[in-house]
Amino acid sequence: MGLTDLGSLGRERLNRAKLARATAAAGAALLLSALAGGVASAQDKTYVMKISAPTINAAPDQFGRVYGAMVEKDSGGRIKAEVYPASQLGPIARQIEGTQFGAIQCAVIPPEFFVGVDDRFEVLAAPGLVDTMEHGQHVAADPAVAKLMLGLGAGKGLYGAAVFMAEQNAVISRSPIRHLDDFKGKKIRVFASKFQTEAFERLGVTPVAMTLGDVLPAIQQGAIDGAIAGITIFTGMHYQDAAKYVTATEQPAIFLVAEINRNWHDSLPADLQQIVDNDAAKAVAAINSWTIDFNAKARKLWVGGGGEMITLPAAEQSAMMKTLASVGDDVSKSKPGLAAAYQVVKDAAQRTR
Repeated sequence: MGLTDLGSLGRERLNRAKLARATAAAGAALLLSALAGGVASAQDKTYVMKISAPTINAAPDQFGRVYGAMVEKDSGGRIKAEVYPASQLGPIARQIEGTQFGAIQCAVIPPEFFVGVDDRFEVLAAPGLVDTMEHGQHVAADPAVAKLMLGLGAGKGLYGAAVFMAEQNAVISRSPIRHLDDFKGKKIRVFASKFQTEAFERLGVTPVAMTLGDVLPAIQQGAIDGAIAGITIFTGMHYQDAAKYVTATEQPAIFLVAEINRNWHDSLPADLQQIVDNDAAKAVAAINSWTIDFNAKARKLWVGGGGEMITLPAAEQSAMMKTLASVGDDVSKSKPGLAAAYQVVKDAAQRTR
């Protein structure tokens, strides 16, 4: 091979190398462009967040509105919140299933209704844990309680975002309950919790577990004599039309959990996950002061609307509390996991009292 041939070969190799480098550079540019486009696409994507609650004009739907507004604002509109109060997306059981399977992104419901997911969800429904609204807020904020309650849905399609105190319980009834003996023989709606059924059985009541949407017609039709719920529920849903008597038993306390569909939460970009988590805590702080105010106003609204607020005589209230004092321990003792969870909240209640 001559010098001329060697020179031609060298030039050809050089040209090939230049072409390879140019091709690689072009490929890299295309890849970077695609990646940048992908990031831009993720940043531009809008995520719908349906928030469901069983109530209207009460703590669950109010929390949903506050939380949804915060998330929408802080995400710059990348998350669009839609709040559905008054069980618009179905009764409580359907709301829970919808949240587990992704048709609903967030449900704000008393935790004991999640007992079918994990029976430990009901521990906050034990009577005697909470003395006042402020005490209940401290219990819900206790790190051990929050860790317990927000982790119960893991592995069951749920991501716990928030737990908070809503209000203390009251009993609405078609005929007045002015004394402990007046409970005897009555059929009273309770939440889906053994802690509540056991408590009311001790008072001589026939407890009937029922979702909120069925309560008002059941009272109107005489299928039940009354129901437990918060006074804000009775005023917000105009229960005066069916029954005018409310006895402020104050027990058990009503807590709420905000549960998010885990797959939806996991699908969010990291910055939006952080916004969803942080805003849940901010919404709890906002709702805590609102609930105390709102409960006081609801009592006045009930009386102003023709209802009657009743409190048991002090000695009878004290006797009721003694009767109910051992419910938590008695119900949970046969189930080690439930007993351990109850001990967590019982210890927190004593610490924060």
